[in-house]
Amino acid sequence: MKIAVVVGSTRPGRVGLSVAEWVHEHAAKRSDADFELLDLKPFGLVLLEEETVPGAANRQYERAETRAWSEAVDRFDGFIWVSPEYNHGVPAALKNAFDVLYPEWNHKAFGIVGYGADCGVRATEHWRQIIANARGVVVRAQVSLSSFHDWTDGVFTPDQRRVKELTTVLDQVVQMTEVLAPLRQPTS
Repeated sequence: MKIAVVVGSTRPGRVGLSVAEWVHEHAAKRSDADFELLDLKPFGLVLLEEETVPGAANRQYERAETRAWSEAVDRFDGFIWVSPEYNHGVPAALKNAFDVLYPEWNHKAFGIVGYGADCGVRATEHWRQIIANARGVVVRAQVSLSSFHDWTDGVFTPDQRRVKELTTVLDQVVQMTEVLAPLRQPTS
């Protein structure tokens, strides 16, 4: 079982990478799945530039960037989404990365680690609806990090209780990934 920890911000000076590295550090200690850091930024996805809508493209994308992103996403059975909240919603880069694909997300489990001034809770709730539309399943547990309490002088210093919250998210994602496995199998 392979689960990606997705860095959902591409902004210069982003703090999401440090959050994703923290998630990955804790996840990598587990033996029930292989966890890998998947950074969105190097893929350089352009905003909705595919001619064919993803649901009809059958993974046959025109742009090299989209094909590379598709192949990367397809390697995973589940995801830990590390998502900032921008202006009370989801970040555009991660939403675009989600929207340029469709079947790659089907029947996969998602856990969300949100962060922002109000702990990323609105973005997390938006993600639940968005991911469900692509037949993904978001687990109930979440980690909600506060820009005011989980960073000290610009350095990510999560409150100690966050480790337990993250463990619960990881447990639920592994469990849901296993439950959804038969649905991800190709039909003959």
